[in-house]
Amino acid sequence: MYSCNQLLQALKDGECDASLSLVYTTAGLSQAKARALHVAQSLADIFAPKQNAALFSGPGRTELGGNHTDHQHGHVLCASVDMDMLACAAPNGRNVIRVQSEGYPALEVDLNSLSPKPEEQNTSAALVRGVAAGVAQRGYNIGGFDACAVSNVLSGSGLSSSAAYEILIGNILNHFFCGGKLNPVELAKIGQYAENVYFGKPCGLMDQMGASIGGAVAIDFRDPAAPVMRKADYDFAQSGHVLCIINTGSCHADLTDDYAAVTLEMGAVAAHFGQKFLRDVPETDFRSALPVLRQECGDRAVLRALHFYDDDRRAVQEAEALERGDFASFLALVNASGLSSSLHLQNTWSTADPRQQAIPVVLALGRELLDGTGAIRVHGGGFAGTVQAFVPLEKLESFRSGMEALLGPGMCHVLRIRPQGGCVVVT
Repeated sequence: MYSCNQLLQALKDGECDASLSLVYTTAGLSQAKARALHVAQSLADIFAPKQNAALFSGPGRTELGGNHTDHQHGHVLCASVDMDMLACAAPNGRNVIRVQSEGYPALEVDLNSLSPKPEEQNTSAALVRGVAAGVAQRGYNIGGFDACAVSNVLSGSGLSSSAAYEILIGNILNHFFCGGKLNPVELAKIGQYAENVYFGKPCGLMDQMGASIGGAVAIDFRDPAAPVMRKADYDFAQSGHVLCIINTGSCHADLTDDYAAVTLEMGAVAAHFGQKFLRDVPETDFRSALPVLRQECGDRAVLRALHFYDDDRRAVQEAEALERGDFASFLALVNASGLSSSLHLQNTWSTADPRQQAIPVVLALGRELLDGTGAIRVHGGGFAGTVQAFVPLEKLESFRSGMEALLGPGMCHVLRIRPQGGCVVVT
């Protein structure tokens, strides 16, 4: 265990290099070390902690398979990435959590009151209070801590910065006050609870599971209260491809109705069969009722339901392809998923503003640049935001150059799927 000053010295002396390399790789050590020194020095300067300090990471996550399947209790495939929130934290002996995130106002949460506060909805304070409440509800005697954090999780990228933050806070509390007894799945559930009840966003559990567990994770949400999870072990570094997230420059604002319509229309199809979720409707029954469903629910609802059944199946197949080391089949499934999202799910542009079709433009150019190789699809919720591509190493520079010629410098980001989820980096 290190005091804050001892941690700073250990970082400078290289004593923590091995621990940092496990999370950030040897190639990323220099940058990781600089970030770690920065947050540790910030903690020393701002809070001058008297108790032992540690470094914590909460990664972003990417959706690999199962586009808009989780809210229908289907299958998904997600993975943690090497963009993360990194914090240096130490207990403060008080019943208050204080967090200084670089670029944001200081945050302070009094743990004497762990009930949701309406005035905190949609704020980081709500997430901190909600995670603390979730941990306390499991019988742990939590206390306060001070933390300084930095983040390189892209805003609006579909990498889920909120889940990264929840998992970061959960790991800090777990380390200092729970003896590390909360496992990654439990921490993910706590993060979802904080986001649903305190932050006010009715998200599923995929974001938090992807950030918490690490690597590629296949999840079955038949019972959302007890999702079945398994790691799809595959070394993406050996695939000969890199993962790119392309920022299309389009805005997520005013898209609530578009997102809600996907859930409502899939739900309307399920309701025809007396169910709430498509997962509970046999696909054979759905296909037999297509003529009636077109009249009752509309063609778009039918197409979106068709996407659910196909992409739910593909998410399972993608995980199986990775597990047997068949990356070519995985890429083919990713491409098929992207085509289904465009044609059936119809979440690549908003009908409210048909002049804005940045995602279809990027997909079209991306397919030209890949020229029959790799894979490309809409990333995450869609309608605006980002595109995901798996690009052969030999085409990376031409692909990135082509994307940034269209969208501007810094709009094509190369990511690594990292094996570690939320974790204590250095103790």
